Amino acid sequence: MFRRREPVPFAFLAEAERFRSNVTPPPRQRASAGEMAGRWLLGLTIVAALVGALVVGMPALSLDHSVPTQQSQASQSSDSSHPPRGH
Repeated sequence: MFRRREPVPFAFLAEAERFRSNVTPPPRQRASAGEMAGRWLLGLTIVAALVGALVVGMPALSLDHSVPTQQSQASQSSDSSHPPRGH
């Protein structure tokens, strides 16, 4: 490995790549059945909420041009019920 001859700030960081620890971290504990069930329930609740929001919001997002608006129906019915005025 190439070593620098000039002084380097924080030289210990430059040499840190050669350092190896002989200490192994402790093994991870397995999640209990209750924790696993809680995680599944939380995930299922989030997915159900997203699907429910999509189902509830779909009618508002769809554009249906076959149904006229209520205002146009009211204006059409009021126009046809009154005869035209003539002076």
